[in-house]
Amino acid sequence: MKYIENHEKKAGCVFCAAFEQEDGPGNLIVFRGQNAFVILNRFPYTTGHLMVVPYIHQPSLKQLEAADRAEMMELVNHTTQVLEKAYQPDGFNIGINIGAAAGAGVADHVHIHVVPRWVGDSNFMSTLGKTRVLPELLEDTYQRMVSSW
Repeated sequence: MKYIENHEKKAGCVFCAAFEQEDGPGNLIVFRGQNAFVILNRFPYTTGHLMVVPYIHQPSLKQLEAADRAEMMELVNHTTQVLEKAYQPDGFNIGINIGAAAGAGVADHVHIHVVPRWVGDSNFMSTLGKTRVLPELLEDTYQRMVSSW
């Protein structure tokens, strides 16, 4: 409940703010590369929901340099391997929502979602209650991801 009750929307870009903080459970950055970083989603669809984010604050892939896009794809690949090792998911949803109309929660800083999926992971709680049930605290997921990286 503390997680839900204490959440307030902060001004500015959440990714840029996280990037400027020291890595740890506070900013949820799991790995920093040369052009991009991997961060846990603070409001995950499932346990292990990660995002690959370029350091450059741009709304779309087309504004990024080829090196940024290339590293992002390599990080997506490595992220799936880490998640396979840590959680043994049955599959993945990997996607980019470009623009608010496409469902981007942070429309002005492009990012790639990597969401592990398991057979039967959608149930009545998500469908009827519009509530997600996660079997692990976000801080525990962070520690597992850092140690598995």
